[in-house]
Amino acid sequence: MSKQGLRVLGQGADEGCCQGLASAPLDEDQAEDLAKVFKALGDPVRLRLMSMIASRGEGGEVCVCELTPAFALSQPTISHHLKLLRQAGLIDCERRGTWVYYWVLPGVLERLAAFLTTAEPATVPG
Repeated sequence: MSKQGLRVLGQGADEGCCQGLASAPLDEDQAEDLAKVFKALGDPVRLRLMSMIASRGEGGEVCVCELTPAFALSQPTISHHLKLLRQAGLIDCERRGTWVYYWVLPGVLERLAAFLTTAEPATVPG
């Protein structure tokens, strides 16, 4: 399974991507990495798949046999969407016999939430 050179958010020497949207401008590499993540989440099917997998909680996993019936799509199409989520560094998987089990990579959702959080709560002018 190819990772196509994507870095998982928050892993590695450069942690700048997680400073928060309002705290510092993104550099080119950070913007590219985050754009790939948001592009992966920008499709309604992938967003639902991510939600179904993430709803199992950290360390929880879900079998592809539980994901496929929730959609009016073929199994190869669901597999393609799951592959794109994996390539974006959001989920990982393991084959066990004939089934594949998926889980959210540790800390991914927290890092995305931290990035989208502003430094101070927004106030309404008034």
